[in-house]
Amino acid sequence: MNVWRRLSGRRRAVALAGASALVAGGLVTLPVTAAHAATQCDVTYTTNDWQGGFTANITIRNVGDAISSWTLGFTFPDANQRLVQGWSARWSQSGRNVTAQSESWNGNLATGASTSIGFNGSWSGSNPKPTSFAVNGVTCNGGTPPTTTPPTTTPPTTTPPTTTPPTTPPPTTTPPTTPPGTKVDNPYVGARGYVNPEWKAKAESVSGGNRISNTPTGVWLDRIAAIEGTDNSQSNGPMGLRDHLDEALRQNAQYIQVVIYNLPGRDCAALASNGELKADELPKYKAQYIDPIAAIQADPKYRNLRIINIIEIDSLPNLVTNTSGNPGGTAMCDTVKANGAYVNGVGYALAKLGAISNVYNYIDAGHHGWLGWDSNFTPTAQILRQAAGASGATVNHVHGFITNTANYSALREPYAKVTDSVNGQSVRQSKWIDWNQYNDELSFAQAFRQELVRQGFPNSIGMLIDTSRNGWGGPNRPTAAGPTTNVNTYVDGGRIDRRIHKGNWCNQSGAGLGERPKAAPESGIDAYVWIKPPGESDGSSREIPNNDGKGFDRMCDPTYTGNARNGNSMSGALPDAPISGAWFPAQLSELMRNAYPPLS
Repeated sequence: MNVWRRLSGRRRAVALAGASALVAGGLVTLPVTAAHAATQCDVTYTTNDWQGGFTANITIRNVGDAISSWTLGFTFPDANQRLVQGWSARWSQSGRNVTAQSESWNGNLATGASTSIGFNGSWSGSNPKPTSFAVNGVTCNGGTPPTTTPPTTTPPTTTPPTTTPPTTPPPTTTPPTTPPGTKVDNPYVGARGYVNPEWKAKAESVSGGNRISNTPTGVWLDRIAAIEGTDNSQSNGPMGLRDHLDEALRQNAQYIQVVIYNLPGRDCAALASNGELKADELPKYKAQYIDPIAAIQADPKYRNLRIINIIEIDSLPNLVTNTSGNPGGTAMCDTVKANGAYVNGVGYALAKLGAISNVYNYIDAGHHGWLGWDSNFTPTAQILRQAAGASGATVNHVHGFITNTANYSALREPYAKVTDSVNGQSVRQSKWIDWNQYNDELSFAQAFRQELVRQGFPNSIGMLIDTSRNGWGGPNRPTAAGPTTNVNTYVDGGRIDRRIHKGNWCNQSGAGLGERPKAAPESGIDAYVWIKPPGESDGSSREIPNNDGKGFDRMCDPTYTGNARNGNSMSGALPDAPISGAWFPAQLSELMRNAYPPLS
């Protein structure tokens, strides 16, 4: 196995730093008196450098008496080294001296406990490492070499990128698992996911639903009230974010998936998932939505739980594809592009949530049937990079990206590949593919990851693919390519995705459950996930009054004959659907019936 090809998270970034990583630690033994606790400490300092800048990651380990707060101090060797922005501590610099003071949630360190902090810095000339560190005024003898030389490709705590723990114990110098609370390359590998009890109960209320009810799914925070939980919502249950996190601890889960979904002017190109915030309410989004979420996720009781945030579904790509000059462009998309609500809102969420040491942010990146054309592919990657530099965010606040969230694009299309031709004509000319460069989600996600790296994201990023509704099994699943009469018969006869048009997105008839959640299934892919809980509606098939701010979109009406975005085709939607996010048992029955791989 090529380890560089399979590492898709921050471990690769650290490994690439190579000789630039410095481990500094030491132990100072002080006499203990009745009046003063003995401060003893180890400090680990590693960097990932590039020309003119670097990211430093620091781990402080308390090997003395328990402390209730700490202050870390060190001195930059070069006068041109500067602190730019830090996280998980209150950072300051005076001259060459740098100070980091603990936050209220990470100041308590028991004997043997550790905490991780970090910062982004700049340099010119050279970027030497500090040679001495002090905690609460006591020197930790920085520069003492580790007793075991770290491996040159991956840190000693690397969990093998497989979906199950290794059967052969690793060498005694390499622990088989990563210590709880430590940032890992791929948060899904070897980890047990949180099962939402609210969704589990609903799934089990449908015949056969117990076959999938223990599957980890996303917890959607699609309005401010959902943070605390609500009893008067058609789409949210009474459990709030803290309730879910507490339940995850009770389940001994190692990760939980949380959907951050409440941008000002949300869903600017559609109506089914319109949100509660107006296009000019970015300050409210920050203060009343993101800040409370960050405060809860930063609670130290959750520090050993990997919190995976899925950031703002179907948002940033709209700024490329659904503004003026594009088919179906809308005034609302023009507005949120002009006022920066999406770019700055996503940037703020990344910065605020990404500063928490056990949080992993994955930004939504559409799907191949939306962004696979040349005119959309690179411009969307550029918008994503712009957001990752807005409102205090950096690329280091982004762990990766997710595609196909709440969508239906097939994972693989083995019988209709874009490289195929029929009678000398490329199948890209077919009505279904319509000159798209991709015809399935896996090839798109892998290629888009490479484009994101070209736009300035680190090579450490990983991709997620939502496979909750893209199985397309059942009796209509093709087993071979279609007739070679022409490119359309060839593609339509052999394509796995049975939608009428790739632009159809609402409660699709004939859809099925896809691949079950799985860690590290392919190169560059951190996991297949079920972020959209199967059985939750995409939108109502008719207008339904509600208190959740959800509108009615004709794309959810089974009688609708379409628009420019779906080639003026029928919507393909199921009838009698409730508002988006509300429970739709008929949809779950449809998904289980057409599951691929089939359910046993």
